[in-house]
Amino acid sequence: MLGQPYRFGGAEPGGFDCSGLVFYAAAAAGIRAPRTTAEQLQFGVAIPRAKLQAGDLIFMHLAHKELHVAIALDNRRFVHAPSRGGYVRIDSLTASPYSEGFIGARRVIP
Repeated sequence: MLGQPYRFGGAEPGGFDCSGLVFYAAAAAGIRAPRTTAEQLQFGVAIPRAKLQAGDLIFMHLAHKELHVAIALDNRRFVHAPSRGGYVRIDSLTASPYSEGFIGARRVIP
């Protein structure tokens, strides 16, 4: 889904918001995830940042979003639908503003 545009409320090819991308990717993997970021923050099992693995959900507080969710690709990189006017892309937890905005992670794959 890389390159798909950001669309508020979007949860399918053609446009995604952050939680819609998680919802869509989880469904494609056979996982029934909640639809909203707040609900996704309670889904799965909490894990420390140092233990991030591919498929884990990463939650951040960013200036333009009170709560943002992304999908880990490894312990540093993640895929997400960042904001209005943006597109689904890969970013790094070591880059600002993501490094400062990290608030938690959840493992949803058994």
